[in-house]
Amino acid sequence: MNAEVAYEVSINPATLEEIGRLPLTTKAEFEDVFKRAKAAQKEWAKLSYKARGKYVLKMADYIRDHADELSEIISQDNGKLKIDALNTEVLPSIMGATWYVKNAPKILKDQLLPPSSMLFFNKWSKRVYQPIGTLGIISPWNYPFSIPFGELVMALMAGNAVVLKVAAQTPLVGQAIEQVVKASGLPEGLFTHVVGSGSKVLDSMLENGANKIFFTGSTFAGKQVMKSCAEYLVPCSLELGGNDAMIVLEDASIERAVNGGMWAAYQNAGQSCGGVKRVYVHEKVYDEFVAMSIAKTKALRHGSNGYDVDLGSVTTEKQFQTLEKELQLALDNGATIAAQSQPVGEQKGYFFPATLLTDVTPDMAFIQEEIFGPFMPIVKVRSEAEAIELANKSQYGLSASVWTSSNARGKRVAMQLEAGAIAINDHLYTHGIANTEWGGPKESGIGRTHGALGLHEVSESKIINWDLMPGINKNNAWWFPFDEAIYKTMLELTKYAKPTSVFQWLMLNVTVIPKVLLRMASSWKVDKK
Repeated sequence: MNAEVAYEVSINPATLEEIGRLPLTTKAEFEDVFKRAKAAQKEWAKLSYKARGKYVLKMADYIRDHADELSEIISQDNGKLKIDALNTEVLPSIMGATWYVKNAPKILKDQLLPPSSMLFFNKWSKRVYQPIGTLGIISPWNYPFSIPFGELVMALMAGNAVVLKVAAQTPLVGQAIEQVVKASGLPEGLFTHVVGSGSKVLDSMLENGANKIFFTGSTFAGKQVMKSCAEYLVPCSLELGGNDAMIVLEDASIERAVNGGMWAAYQNAGQSCGGVKRVYVHEKVYDEFVAMSIAKTKALRHGSNGYDVDLGSVTTEKQFQTLEKELQLALDNGATIAAQSQPVGEQKGYFFPATLLTDVTPDMAFIQEEIFGPFMPIVKVRSEAEAIELANKSQYGLSASVWTSSNARGKRVAMQLEAGAIAINDHLYTHGIANTEWGGPKESGIGRTHGALGLHEVSESKIINWDLMPGINKNNAWWFPFDEAIYKTMLELTKYAKPTSVFQWLMLNVTVIPKVLLRMASSWKVDKK
């Protein structure tokens, strides 16, 4: 009798209806997945960047030609609006794929390294980038398509195989990515989507020889991933939490700041690690900013998918309940709900209104922690310096924004902010730009994705060193045998490495360098007994 098959069930959070289920990957299947991945990767690594790029461009073609269908799948699986899925997941994936195909050959090309010192005049080097092997990617439910797809494309262009696990809440998006890859004709075994709980899948990846793990999720979970990887000495790249600050200076365009801040705070039901989490507004423009934010927040509409709705649902019931508790705690501590969005249509799912909060103080837990929901808490500040100080007062450092009429001022403030990406007069969108890396300091993670640094994350650098004139020198100055004369020569070379004057350097060229060259050319003869 066959054992009962276990499934991962997908529930549409906007309607609470089951929309599909996928069987969990078994232990035996994991072993086969990695066996096939490793074999396929060896052949894939032999291909040129141009050959690899042809497959990736076919993926981009498929996404472009099925943009509406993919947006619908993402929306139903995650709860975000279809237009959100199109704007922040589908479109950036097409742009990312084309950018990596075009730029990976340039970024990962061999680099000739001339001698670092005249003492090594004969020693030349080359840095080459090679694939890491088979990469395990564990992605989150808030951007279930664009986050793993970007990492997949980078990994493939660098010559790796990929085993992907999307979030348990969005398995049908993983299935959609499978279809994208299948349509490209990618060699069998090079990519596999596996299904299961995060911790069990991670264990299976490590047990079966994953060469690196890419994880996007909470800081708490990221620390557990790092501990597990440490046991195997497997490197990991972690994109974790964010508590992004938005600084509105007194010379900012208030309408642009309100429009942009509201989008970055409320978009995707506030479930963006790089979204606006706290707003610091200069006292001179505070009242104007708040008044406009109140009016526009009240004009927003939350509800089921449609073209005349602004916010979709929260993705999980657990997250919805967490948001209710966090809001109540903020109110108990003195915060005030200044405005909320209005419901439209039938409200069966986990719909949480866009909520503008005032009377918020910097010491509130609501400000200090990462709140993953459609909130926009506003804090009044007296100066630019105070805004910077409060913005940096966080354990996170993913991204931030500065709103000002002067780009020069914005750049100066940006240099003082402790975050991985700072936008001036915008927020959040840099995640969709393929050539700007994503990640930050503190508890926001380790490593970077996207851009040149993202390609380096999925590659292994290697140095190849050689003699410019092979066969001429039989020895090196620092090789055996040793004697007092050799010691004195090497002692003189410390002056040559950093001479006190041009005259000293010239004299050393006459007195010491000939001794070094003579030793390099001489043979070490020993009696054979």
